[in-house]
Amino acid sequence: MKRPRATSPPSISTPTKPPLSPPATPILKQKLHRTGAPKWFPLKLSHTELTLPLTFPTGQTFRWKQTGQIQYSGSIGPHLVSLRQRPGDDTVSYCVHCSTSPKFVELALLDFLNAEISLAELWSDFSKKDPRFGELAKHLRGARVLRQDPLECLMQFLCSSNNNIARITKMVDFVSSLGLHLGDVDGFEFHQFPSLDRLSKVSEEELRKAGFGYRAKYITGTVNALQSKPGGGNEWLLSLRKLDLHEAVAALCTLPGVGPKVAACIALFSLDQHSAIPVDTHVWQIATSYLLPDLVGTKLTTKLHGRVAEAFVIKYGEYAGWAQTLLFIAELPAQKALLQSFSQPINKLDKSAKRKKNDTTL
Repeated sequence: MKRPRATSPPSISTPTKPPLSPPATPILKQKLHRTGAPKWFPLKLSHTELTLPLTFPTGQTFRWKQTGQIQYSGSIGPHLVSLRQRPGDDTVSYCVHCSTSPKFVELALLDFLNAEISLAELWSDFSKKDPRFGELAKHLRGARVLRQDPLECLMQFLCSSNNNIARITKMVDFVSSLGLHLGDVDGFEFHQFPSLDRLSKVSEEELRKAGFGYRAKYITGTVNALQSKPGGGNEWLLSLRKLDLHEAVAALCTLPGVGPKVAACIALFSLDQHSAIPVDTHVWQIATSYLLPDLVGTKLTTKLHGRVAEAFVIKYGEYAGWAQTLLFIAELPAQKALLQSFSQPINKLDKSAKRKKNDTTL
C-alpha cells in the first residue's frame, strides 16, 4: 500500500532564534526566497488521492488556513505554500510564496501529505472488510492523514485538550507567531513553527495572559521535559517513529498534559503510527454503532479506550487509523449534510446496520 518514499527533504526543524517578544514581523535569521506573483505547479496527486476540504479543516492541524474557494495555505518548516483544487481539474496544484530552499518544496509537501501511501489501495481493502465504509468512501474520496513535524503536532494537541476549534486556533496562532515570519496570504499571517529553544523562552505567565489557562503549565512543562531528553527533544520525538504503537503512546504519556487520546492523535498525525485510534465521544459513537454494539448505552471510560482501538484494528488492520479518520470525517456536520444529499444507499445501510447490531461480532 506504500509507494517508495521520495528522498527526504532537509530537516524542517532547523532552529531559529526570534526575539523574546514576537513582533508583527520578527527579525529574519534565514535567507528567504519570496516568489512574487503565485506560479502554480501540479502536485501529481489526483482528487481521489487528496481532497483538500476533507484533509485540512478536519482536526488534524490548526495551522493551515482557507485562502480561496478550494485553497488552503500553510507552512511546512521554512516553506510557505498554498494548495488548491479547481472544479473540473483532477489534480491538486501548489504554489510557493516563500522558502529557504524552493527546490525542496515539492519533496517536503509530498512527505507532509504522506503521499507514498495509496488511498485507492487502502480504500479498496477497507471496503472489502466493511461495506458501509465502501459506500461512504464513494463520496469522501481523498481524505488523507497528514505526516506533520512531531513537535508542531504535539504543541497543537496540547492546546486542543477540552477546547473548541476557535480557541484552539487562537492558541496555536499565538504559539506560531513566536516563529520566523514567512509572509501573508489573503490577509493571514504565516510563520515557521518556533524551535524548542524559542518555546523555552516563553513563561507560563505569558501563556496564561494569552488565554491558555491551565494548558499553559502543560506547554511549559512539556517543553522543559523535551529539553532534558538526551540528544534533544526533537530527536527524541522523531525516535518514536521507530517504536511500536504502545511504546510510542506510553512515551508520549510521560509528558505533562498528554493523555491517551492526545498521544494517539500525535502518534497518528506525526509519528507514522498508522493504527493509532484517537478515542473521543464521536469515535465512541461510531464504535458502539458499528463495531461494539454490546456497549450501546454504556459510558466511555479510560478502560474502554483500549477496547475501542482494538476493535478498529481487528476490523481494518494496520492502517486502522486511516479508516477511523474517514469515518470520523463522515460524522462532521458539513459532511453529514453532503452525504444525505446522495445517500439513499447509505441511509438504508445505516438502518440495516442498526437492526442487525445485536448480532454483530468482531
